[in-house]
Amino acid sequence: MTVGTYEVNLSGEGLRIGIAQARFNEDICHGLVSACLAELKHLGVADEDILHVTVPGALEIPLALQKLADTQQFDALIAIGAVIRGETYHFELVSNESASGVTRVGLDYGIPIANAVLTTDTDEQAEARMAEKGADAARVVVEMANLAQALEELAEAAEEE
Repeated sequence: MTVGTYEVNLSGEGLRIGIAQARFNEDICHGLVSACLAELKHLGVADEDILHVTVPGALEIPLALQKLADTQQFDALIAIGAVIRGETYHFELVSNESASGVTRVGLDYGIPIANAVLTTDTDEQAEARMAEKGADAARVVVEMANLAQALEELAEAAEEE
């Protein structure tokens, strides 16, 4: 095997992306998805190659991602939501379980997933982070989809040898 370096590829041309977005904390989630969609377009992902679905809250995101992955129609997925700390333990439960579910779907299906579920103490913190986090999710998902495809091609080439 030749030792080399994989160059980061942020070209979204031809990539098919699924987005599962929570509706809870709707204004924040709208800001996240708007920034994400704008960046996906900037990176070359065609509108017709994006499927955007919504679910009630962050705990429902993993199931939506699983169903999207089941279709085998996507190169990568994005989780979008906002969990803002309240006065109860519920924040920790929702944050941890949502993140765990998102990770599990990615590993179970071998599909890159950008996790853009914000977890903040206040609405103000979420508002300050939503535009950058949404755009970052788009960059992450495009980079990881391209990396996954390159590594799959490497594995196929190794099998042919």
